[in-house]
Amino acid sequence: MQPIMPNQASQAGYFQQAVMDMDQQRIMEAYHEQVPAMVTNSVAKVLCCLCGILIDSNPSNMCANCLRSQVDITEGIPKQCVVYFCKFCDRYHVPPKAWVHAELESKELLSLLVKRLRGLNKVKLVDAGFKWTEPHSRRIIVRLAIQKEVFANTVLQQEFLVEYLVEMLQCDGCKREAANMDAWQAVVQLRQKIDHKRTFMYLEQVILKHNAHEDALGMKEMPDGLDFYFLTKSNALKFISFVNSIVPLRHKLSEHLMSQDYNNNTVRYKYSFMAEISPLCRDDLVVLPPKVSGHLGGIGPLVLVTKVSQSVTFLDIKNFRSADLVSSYYWKNEFGALLGSRRLTEFTVLDSEPTGERIGKHVITDLTVCRSSDLGNNDKVFYVRSHLGHMLHSGDLCLGYDISSQNFNEADVDRHKKKLDLPDVVLVRKTYPKRNRSRGRTWKLKSLAVEQDESMMGVSKPKASSGHELDEREQFYQELEQDPELRAAVNLYKDEKAIENVTRNKEIKNTMRDEGEDEGTHGDEDDDEAENDEYPEIPITELLDGLHLGDQPGEPEGTEAEPPQEELPPTLPTV
Repeated sequence: MQPIMPNQASQAGYFQQAVMDMDQQRIMEAYHEQVPAMVTNSVAKVLCCLCGILIDSNPSNMCANCLRSQVDITEGIPKQCVVYFCKFCDRYHVPPKAWVHAELESKELLSLLVKRLRGLNKVKLVDAGFKWTEPHSRRIIVRLAIQKEVFANTVLQQEFLVEYLVEMLQCDGCKREAANMDAWQAVVQLRQKIDHKRTFMYLEQVILKHNAHEDALGMKEMPDGLDFYFLTKSNALKFISFVNSIVPLRHKLSEHLMSQDYNNNTVRYKYSFMAEISPLCRDDLVVLPPKVSGHLGGIGPLVLVTKVSQSVTFLDIKNFRSADLVSSYYWKNEFGALLGSRRLTEFTVLDSEPTGERIGKHVITDLTVCRSSDLGNNDKVFYVRSHLGHMLHSGDLCLGYDISSQNFNEADVDRHKKKLDLPDVVLVRKTYPKRNRSRGRTWKLKSLAVEQDESMMGVSKPKASSGHELDEREQFYQELEQDPELRAAVNLYKDEKAIENVTRNKEIKNTMRDEGEDEGTHGDEDDDEAENDEYPEIPITELLDGLHLGDQPGEPEGTEAEPPQEELPPTLPTV
């Protein structure tokens, strides 16, 4: 055995120390790899600043119980509320005027009650439900769970109960059914001094579309118009304002003292509003007074009424300029029509020569026309310059005023210093051959539930008057079919039975036509010509669903729709 030299001993110790350093370095690297994960997954523990228990660290440094006791996220949300219920129709009130059906503990009722609460927009609604109560207790209890951020990154959730007290309130519909007609406080007497009622037909449909009669206790047909009865004066004024936005109107108020209490200083009146509609109607021929003609820029004085709304639109039949006369100026200088729509005569277009001039939507054309009744009898023709060039062609039919054979009030013409040069014929609008248009009509209209006045009960109308009324009703239907602008102001409803009948008839005709072609016969040529007369049809996309005549007030359930041309609805007044 040889002794170890000093140099060899120091070299061996160096290698041993190097191995130990390497092992220690590996241990430290492994430790540092595990330490970040341990630090990340662990949460610091702190003591609650109020009760002192050990909790996870949070921005408020408070436990959940102390946080709930210090912060109330339901503050600002009422714990008691009132909901109104109509016991006659089993509906709940939805402010301001709506009433809806809802069963107890239903989704509809829960939605209605939650929407009634104020302050829910400031919190997040997590859950909602009913807590059972006795049905006769007139109490509805709703359990709500909400969340809200109270501190930075600290969201608190809390549950609470809201109690709804159900109070009885009669809805407007039940009030009108239970109210006596004699209990009215204000009446609007709507009148128009003309010999037809096309204005009332149009006005009825606009009232139905906008539900302007919802506040009326009842409606009564009078010999020269309609009466609307209201519980309050403000409702009557609201209705008058609505009608004034549709037609030129003026009204006069009269008061009748019903009772007076000197001790309490109270007075009860009944108010009557006499509302008069302008006698000017669409398609009327008018001679403007000199003052009005000058106010409108010198048009006329012989003009045609093309539109009636808040203002009246006139068309000069010579230079075809248009002008609007506001309602207020008209009532200061009131005047009537020279000839009305009942004086219209049917003409046939023999020749059409466009002049190349166009004013707005009107195409100026020189037309050669004759009375349809004179065809085959005489050779009398008329040469007219008209604004209907974009609609009339050779062989078409049109309606116009045959001034050469009409009698009218000379005073309307003598007001002008210069003698008026009246044309022989003034054309108004295009028309179509007289056929039973109601057979292919797939739509229908609603009507107002109007009572008949006692003075009109038991009085039979002359046959001539009834015939005029039926013709005016059919004329109003045809105007709706031909004028999209007029049709846009009313609601038209699908007639499912008529649609089925029209579809069935078309299928039968197609089958018969195919059989006739196979046999070499052409017996249906007249029917094809009758159908292919370019008569405008209302697109089915403009028709609304949901009209059931049995559901309307004043009509029994299960009643079927009557063809509009067979019977005059009792809802329209005779004026």
